[in-house]
Amino acid sequence: MNQDFNNLTEKRQAQLMAFDRLLTIMDELREQCPWDKKQTIESLRHLTIEETYELSDAIMEGDMQEIKKELGDVMLHLVFYARIASETNAFDISDVLHGICEKLIHRHPHIYGDVKVENEEQVKQNWEAIKLKEGGGNKTVLGGVPASLPALVKAMRIQEKAKGAGFDWEEKTQVWEKVEEELEEFKMEFNVVDNEAINVEKAEAEFGDLLFSLVNYARFININVETALERTNRKFIKRFNYLEARAKEQGKTLQDMTLAEMDVYWEEAKTVSNYH
Repeated sequence: MNQDFNNLTEKRQAQLMAFDRLLTIMDELREQCPWDKKQTIESLRHLTIEETYELSDAIMEGDMQEIKKELGDVMLHLVFYARIASETNAFDISDVLHGICEKLIHRHPHIYGDVKVENEEQVKQNWEAIKLKEGGGNKTVLGGVPASLPALVKAMRIQEKAKGAGFDWEEKTQVWEKVEEELEEFKMEFNVVDNEAINVEKAEAEFGDLLFSLVNYARFININVETALERTNRKFIKRFNYLEARAKEQGKTLQDMTLAEMDVYWEEAKTVSNYH
């Protein structure tokens, strides 16, 4: 038991030393590097978004070494923001860390208090309820959903937060019936045979409702729609690249081929292990 404790203590010390090293390097760069000295919170924003997407790519690829690398890049940005803010005494990295610690303790009363929970759903509901109280009555259930989120992710978060407030379907069959209902409403505004919208604005609105209901059904059966769609995107890209490569082998471009010819290679790609 003592050996395990000693190992844990040594590991924590090593972690703290590594974090202290990063803070020291950040201080040095901010004071000595022309590029780092020039940066502001605003100038870093688009770079942080890019780094976050690179981390997402690494996670989708399941590449642990790349995930480690991208986490380092994201960590650098977090430390960078805190260092810049400390220069005007707005806050520093200790304020950031203590802030998230206090939030986690406050929002986990089943761990740090006397609240009893039976499952994950109750934890989520408690989290949302506590979050609303923290706003002093000025917050709304959906107010915490960032306006700039991509639409697909935003739909998921809206539905999750609504569920946390108790606004949700009872059975998945009800959700699927809603999907079918929205599909019929979309079809009423779009002539599938003639491939022409009867009313473009209404067709767009109904298509949005259809997508939202599909996202809702996916959530209800524990499918992450963002992950599902991204995997399909990547699968399509791989197969399309295979199609292009096979056409090139024949001395052709895709523009030189008929749809029937391309379809042969597309079906072939489905049988190749790396293109599933």
